[in-house]
Amino acid sequence: MTVAQTTTDDGTLELTITVPWNDVQSTFDAVVSDTTKKTEIPGFRKGKAPQKLIEDKLDETKIYEEVLQRLIPKLYNDAIKQAGVRPLISPKIELKEATKNKNWIIIARTCQRPIVTVGDYKTAVTSAKGATTKKIWLPGEEKKEEEKEKKPSLDVVLKALLSVIMVDIPKLLIEHEVNRLLSELIDQTKQLGLTVEQYLASTGRNAQSVRTEYEEQAKRTLMLEFGLEEVADKEGILVSDDDIDTVIKTAKTDDERKGLERERYYLVSILRRQKTIDFLSSL
Repeated sequence: MTVAQTTTDDGTLELTITVPWNDVQSTFDAVVSDTTKKTEIPGFRKGKAPQKLIEDKLDETKIYEEVLQRLIPKLYNDAIKQAGVRPLISPKIELKEATKNKNWIIIARTCQRPIVTVGDYKTAVTSAKGATTKKIWLPGEEKKEEEKEKKPSLDVVLKALLSVIMVDIPKLLIEHEVNRLLSELIDQTKQLGLTVEQYLASTGRNAQSVRTEYEEQAKRTLMLEFGLEEVADKEGILVSDDDIDTVIKTAKTDDERKGLERERYYLVSILRRQKTIDFLSSL
């Protein structure tokens, strides 16, 4: 197997994988063998019918579909190791060339974490905080204690951070996030007993306007996630085992606790993000 790596202008990582025909043939033979063992032919016991007789009855297209299902996961894992890349999302697979007795060519499209630059976030946040709390003070007036201690809203802090983040989000990553949001929308409308079309009509929107809305939302969310990670790295913000255990202890049932234990890595990212927001809010 050989792997050629390219990155397109929109940040999409393309891995072109050339698979030797011998590897395809051996996998094909293995699929046929496994299928033969499970195939029943009238007049023969299961798995005892002549190989040639069974092969003549097999759907070659379905056999090759199974070949791809077996080959692609391993090929992709080997390809990313060989290329030395760390994809953020599952790949889109294109079977570029699949001719019998010739090498196959498979293209896997994914993306890595983009290069993120964060400007003077401390000044941006403190300036935004000052702008929201600034009011005219009249002689003889005493400032209320709650006004002195009032923290800026989360929206103010995030808008300030967003203003100094510079990053080109790969289109494939935005598309992935949009599809996730659309999937959530479908689930929500089903719970309401509506179709997506009915829900959109009730809100005066259409499929295109929602996709455009979600694209903007996805871009903002991803920029903030990358920006918060960059700030956390710069400030050395970490999450301890005690932090994670504290969250897990809030579980109300054993199933919920086990679920949180399984998502330990995900909890780390959420807690680190929250710690970073708290840090920015305290500036």
